[in-house]
Amino acid sequence: MKTIKIGQVIRKYRKIKNLTQEEMARWLGVTAPAVNKWENGNSFPDITLLAPISRLLGVSLDTLLSFSEELTHEEIQDIVYQVNVLLREKPFEEAFMWAKEKIEKYPNCEFLILEVAMILHAERVKLGLEDVKYDDLIHQWFAKTLQSGDEQIRTIAADCMFYSYLDKRQYDKAQECLVFFSEQSPEKKRKQAILCCRMGRREEAYKIYEELLFSTFQMANLLFGSICRMAMQDGDMDKAGTLVEKQSKLAQIFEMGKYYEVLAKHELAVARKDVEATISTMQKMIAAFHEIDSYTKAPLYEHMDFREMREEFRVQLEEDMLNAFRDEETYGFLEGDGRWEKMKSSPGFFI
Repeated sequence: MKTIKIGQVIRKYRKIKNLTQEEMARWLGVTAPAVNKWENGNSFPDITLLAPISRLLGVSLDTLLSFSEELTHEEIQDIVYQVNVLLREKPFEEAFMWAKEKIEKYPNCEFLILEVAMILHAERVKLGLEDVKYDDLIHQWFAKTLQSGDEQIRTIAADCMFYSYLDKRQYDKAQECLVFFSEQSPEKKRKQAILCCRMGRREEAYKIYEELLFSTFQMANLLFGSICRMAMQDGDMDKAGTLVEKQSKLAQIFEMGKYYEVLAKHELAVARKDVEATISTMQKMIAAFHEIDSYTKAPLYEHMDFREMREEFRVQLEEDMLNAFRDEETYGFLEGDGRWEKMKSSPGFFI
């Protein structure tokens, strides 16, 4: 079993309180080097300072003096296993009280508190137990782990509390839980959509879900493309072909339009120096270019607001594509093919 000395407890809660060693020293009437020595385990606070320290840090003396604060992963899992056994074989009250004693014994073992709280909360909901004493204490445990310095613990605790508040229709409190998720987190956005739907803000929920779908396509398309290029670099054209087919279907499923459905196929055709496939995909891309932004009008994204593509920008993009098709270094293997030669001087030939 791991042990944490009092100095480590002081350091942990001092940082949670956003206090410097100098500030803590001033509050306690000691020197900053003295606080530093406590935290490094080189000395211990005088017994008369224990109560002032606990008040300053907002912790109980039990917490401050709890040397056995951390358990190994195996020890935590053993306690969790015993809680599950008790829930199967004994009344909920008995299992709950046994778990509560373990948490009181290890009040700063955040993984233990979180796992036990999740198990007891799930069992309480399953049994339909409405006893306030259970709910309040489980909520306190989740709230405690929300203050963890470990992002994973905070996120899991926030997730549990979000759904708990959602079930109780305490939507304002559920909203507050979302601050513990990164602004760019898809999971935060998904939860926001769930909350909007529950609150009757359905248009807003639709928009968030659609934005998530759109960004999911962009990420998935990027990943497929990256893996495909690696396969081509390794000379595994069969694997690349399989990935390209999936990439094309992905564009179709996400209603991105014909241009994007054929784009990856064109890149593979060029890598293979397949004349017929290259010419064919060129033709399809040129023909579909006029609707390159057709996804902005797709039913799948009907609640999203897309910025309209300016005509001069569209014309420039098309010219860039055609200039790329004329590049002899990339498309030199098409030399002698009459269709490519005509395309270079008259792109409209392909349409």
